Amino acid sequence: MKIKVDENLPRSIAELLRKRGYHAETVTEENMSGWKDEDLWEAVQREGMFLITADKGFANIHRYPPGSHGGVLLLRPSKPGLRLLVRLMERILKSVELRSFAGAICVASERGIRIHRAKRENENEIFGSGNDHHYVIRDA
Repeated sequence: MKIKVDENLPRSIAELLRKRGYHAETVTEENMSGWKDEDLWEAVQREGMFLITADKGFANIHRYPPGSHGGVLLLRPSKPGLRLLVRLMERILKSVELRSFAGAICVASERGIRIHRAKRENENEIFGSGNDHHYVIRDA
């Protein structure tokens, strides 16, 4: 799985991913710092990558419908801070395989991970898609 780590996250997150065998690149390493979200999104999708970010704009399921891209993991710790972002990413990596998030929009906090997947055909719109899931992540 190829992963792009946004510039609003510490480089150590990319290092954690690499230690776990993921192909991880940072926006900064790729000289994409300061790019507009739209331009970054286009580049990430053109490269077929999964995006990890702290920018909640990328978790907009209407603008970035699940199933139409490589996937997004939004890290949302309860308080701001680089250490909390790294700690949250460590907990996620100990709990789940990121490949299972491909094509989905996932929002992770200390309480768990909310996963929004693409709707399947023939689903009843009135009663919901049944494609949203919530996973509790283990303590480190």
